[in-house]
Amino acid sequence: MAGVDAAIVFGGPMSANDDATLSFIKTELDWIGGAVASGKPFLGICLGAQMLARVLGGRVFLHPEGKAEIGYFPLRPTAAAGDLFAGLDHVYHWHREGFDLPGGTEVLATGDMFTNQAYRVGRAAYGIQFHGEVTNAMRDRWMHRAAHRLTMPGAQKPPEQIAKQRLHDQKMESWAERFLARWVTAPE
Repeated sequence: MAGVDAAIVFGGPMSANDDATLSFIKTELDWIGGAVASGKPFLGICLGAQMLARVLGGRVFLHPEGKAEIGYFPLRPTAAAGDLFAGLDHVYHWHREGFDLPGGTEVLATGDMFTNQAYRVGRAAYGIQFHGEVTNAMRDRWMHRAAHRLTMPGAQKPPEQIAKQRLHDQKMESWAERFLARWVTAPE
C-alpha cells in the first residue's frame, strides 16, 4: 500500500473460493491481508467483501437453497452502524454467495437472504455485500450478459429491477457519496 491512499476491491462473477483454479484470486487474497494490515482505508464490494471475509478466516458459501440475491433487497442496519446507512432501506445486489464473519469484525447491516450485508474491521476496512456503485448502464449490462442468472431462485426479473431502481437508486447514490467521503477520511 506504499504510495496508495486507499483501495477498493470490486465484484466479479468468480468466487472467493476459486484460488485453486484462478491464480489471480490467490494473489488478490494474499494482497488483501497486507492492505488491511496497513491501516489505510480498504473497501470490499460484493466479491471484495467475500474475499475480505475469507482472508479474515470467514467461510464463503453458496446459498443453501441455491438462491441468488439479484435485484433490490432490504438492508437492516445494526446499532453498531450508527447513522452510516441513514436513509438507505434497499440496496442493489448481484451475487449468489454469502459469508460468515470471523471474530474481530463488527456487523453493520444484515439482510434476509444472506445475513451479513456490511461489516467493519478496525477503523478503516469495510466490506459491503451490495453494489452501492451500480449505475443504470452497469445493471443493464449485467442483466444482458448474465441473463441466465436471472432465472435463479430469488433473482428479480428485469421489469421488477427497473421499477425498484426508480424507488431506490437516488437514495443509494446519496449514500455512496456520503459513505465514500467518510471512509477515505477514517483515522488510521
